[in-house]
Amino acid sequence: MIVTFSTDAFGDMTMFGDVAVSLLKKMGHSGTVPGAIMADDVPAALAKLTTAIEALKEQQADPSSTSNKDESEPAVSLAKRALPLINLLKAAAEKKTDVMWE
Repeated sequence: MIVTFSTDAFGDMTMFGDVAVSLLKKMGHSGTVPGAIMADDVPAALAKLTTAIEALKEQQADPSSTSNKDESEPAVSLAKRALPLINLLKAAAEKKTDVMWE
């Protein structure tokens, strides 16, 4: 599944469904697709997402939380995958526009 986020304040952004649902849940949303966040709720969703991502970064920086995964191929962290969505949410919050996804 592919999820496309859109708002009038930013270009459309597409990501894989599992990543999108994970990020939606970190924003305090149920994770259902399609969905929307009304303009008044965008700043709160952005704050929840950035807080969750910062906590994730701290957890990943902790050497005791590393796993013994096969490191032959570097993984792209959820924090890095979240950056485009964070930028989209920031733009939507500035312009006070809704955010939709399908």
